[in-house]
Amino acid sequence: MASVIWAVLAGLFWAVGELCAKSVLKSGQVGPVTAIAIRTSVALPVIWAVWFAATRGWLEPFGVAAAREPADWHQASAGVWWKLVLGAGIAAGALGLACFYLGLSAGEVTRVKPIAFALAPTLAVVGAVLFLGEEFSVKKAVGLVLVVGGVILLTTRNGPGH
Repeated sequence: MASVIWAVLAGLFWAVGELCAKSVLKSGQVGPVTAIAIRTSVALPVIWAVWFAATRGWLEPFGVAAAREPADWHQASAGVWWKLVLGAGIAAGALGLACFYLGLSAGEVTRVKPIAFALAPTLAVVGAVLFLGEEFSVKKAVGLVLVVGGVILLTTRNGPGH
């Protein structure tokens, strides 16, 4: 249950964050790359503070076991480091965020966010099944169809006046 609560909070924070980001970009006073730089700079110390709390066991009452943060993380294998740096850091952290903010600066939140945030889990489910050995079921297939269908409904234009 803790994972669902954390996911709901993530969605809430992302929604608030992207609405604020779009408002900032719409003002014309800050560009998308500046917004990413500020967002990342402000986020980094908060992330390290959460890491510190997690490694001390302070988040255990909230379903985050200190054991999930191995003390010898810096000795991880080269393969783990490459996936962490290139996949999580550069692909998701930098390029995904840059593309998202560039999309936000050029389009509506109601189109950009659903496309990005539906494509990511759809591809992640397929990748998790193919590469991580996770189970695929009819229920997951129906869920993916519904997510993609919902995004199509949210993002396609019906002509003048939408």
